[in-house]
Amino acid sequence: MGHRPPMNETELIQRLTRDLPTSPEVVVGPGDDCAVLEVGLADRWLLFKTDAVVEGVHFTGPTPGDLVGHKALARCLSDVAAMGGQASSALVTLALPPQFEVARVDAIYAGLSRLARRFGVAIVGGETTTHPERLLLSVALLGWVEKTRCVRRSGARPGAALFVSGELGGSIVKKHLEFEPRLVEARWLVAHFQVQAMIDLSDGLATDLRHLLDASQVGAELLADAIPISGAARERPAGAGPGSAGMAGDSPAPLRAKPPLLAALTDGEDFELLFAVASQDAVAVLDGWRAQFPQVRLSCIGRTTAGGGLQLRDRQGVRPLEVHGYTHFA
Repeated sequence: MGHRPPMNETELIQRLTRDLPTSPEVVVGPGDDCAVLEVGLADRWLLFKTDAVVEGVHFTGPTPGDLVGHKALARCLSDVAAMGGQASSALVTLALPPQFEVARVDAIYAGLSRLARRFGVAIVGGETTTHPERLLLSVALLGWVEKTRCVRRSGARPGAALFVSGELGGSIVKKHLEFEPRLVEARWLVAHFQVQAMIDLSDGLATDLRHLLDASQVGAELLADAIPISGAARERPAGAGPGSAGMAGDSPAPLRAKPPLLAALTDGEDFELLFAVASQDAVAVLDGWRAQFPQVRLSCIGRTTAGGGLQLRDRQGVRPLEVHGYTHFA
């Protein structure tokens, strides 16, 4: 029997960040999707983000190298999108086991570079090192956002409409390796509407929505029938599907079949946008999105409330939502 970790990811982050040095240039530090820095520009702030993918956690040995590279950069791009920003340049750290395959490394950089070109990101350097066991790829990304359009997790007010892009659940079948970061959609949103709060869904709707609610000090009521469930979540069998990394979200545990709604609430690595807007803007947001992005579904899944906590409304009534998404070290 394995030993239980001394604390989960959230507890560890809180411990590590409780007494970090800061400076007057820090607009937003730990606790949001990106750091936000004042660098002396009149109209914009600098965004700074880092993320890593690890073999055996976020992908497996058989995963095609170009998909590994795509995922490593796309995760950071998704966080920049959640702040309403635009990405600009990146550094890449690559750690390789002693017996690495050169062709696989070439493929990783091909996938990374292809996505970078699509979103105008310059790859400006990095670091290579060894790892005794497995491949690790870390990306540090710079971007920017207009000071009037920067969106944090902490701005949602009671009575706001909650929206989510795309469809949720079952990402392990394929999407977690090939997802499209919603940069274009987020830039359109912040240009046309006052987005109160936003986050990208990396650890599952049930967990990431709680992050947004905690930061904003509000509660929420979700509508079960409105949550957009992916075809993969509805149809997947027990066990990983073709092209899957064999992991649920960030977890190395074998994939188990879940009821579709539970999968949409708790599966990780959807990398869709979850955001709040004033209720009076909800119809305009929905109509404008459908006209601008007809290929990407947008769903109003509930509303924020003045009381704390997260509730789910279904045909049996309203009850507290007890489930959570993925948490490292839990």
